[in-house]
Amino acid sequence: MTYLVLKYLHVIGAIVLIGTGAGIAFFMVMAHATGHVAKIAGVARIVVTADFLFTATAVVAQPVTGVLLAREMGYNLLEGW
Repeated sequence: MTYLVLKYLHVIGAIVLIGTGAGIAFFMVMAHATGHVAKIAGVARIVVTADFLFTATAVVAQPVTGVLLAREMGYNLLEGW
């Protein structure tokens, strides 16, 4: 059961990293394409907030869940692949 929960959290973290990264990049490119400084600043403000809430959380969760998954499976992290 613990393995499945950790695996679920690890996969969700990867999805969040890819999804927010692509979404944030898209919105910033679209804002820059307008050339309006006020719009770019507004979007950038939202992007920083989204990065802090979602991306940063996933960046922390990925290695933590990865290490816990490896330990759960009995892998030694000091050995090579």
